[in-house]
Amino acid sequence: MADSSFDIVSKVERQEVDNALNQAAKEISQRYDFKGVGASISWSGDKILMVANSEDRVKAVLDVFQSKLIKRGISLKALDAGEPQLSGKEYKIFASIKEGISQENAKKVAKIIRDEGPKGVKAQVQGDELRVSSKSRDDLQAVIALLKGKDFDFAMQFTNYR
Repeated sequence: MADSSFDIVSKVERQEVDNALNQAAKEISQRYDFKGVGASISWSGDKILMVANSEDRVKAVLDVFQSKLIKRGISLKALDAGEPQLSGKEYKIFASIKEGISQENAKKVAKIIRDEGPKGVKAQVQGDELRVSSKSRDDLQAVIALLKGKDFDFAMQFTNYR
């Protein structure tokens, strides 16, 4: 019988991020506490730009955006938000969406699977994802449960389970 396998990836649905950003922009334009503070959120190239006239307000804009991401099922680990920066009379926060698993993170995950996972489970790094294979589907389920129990500093999804 052929080996069963699945992929560990770190991908973000761009459309869902766009929807969350649009919902946040709509809420910011309607909320009373954002009136007259010049608060806005928008795409700036491939980064997300949040602007307001005070540091507290721009952090509140980020908070609204994060809540919208959570409601749309996007992990906050995929959001890389910078610190508020003063630019003229307004504060700005630039945020980017992280995708892909870096080589060192992939090696860490593979080492955890080797050390703590069931015997006979193989993990190979393939670009920015990780392929995990085994003869037993139960072993693969155990690996998924093991990895879900760990806390990594990147968002992780399991795809192509076969």
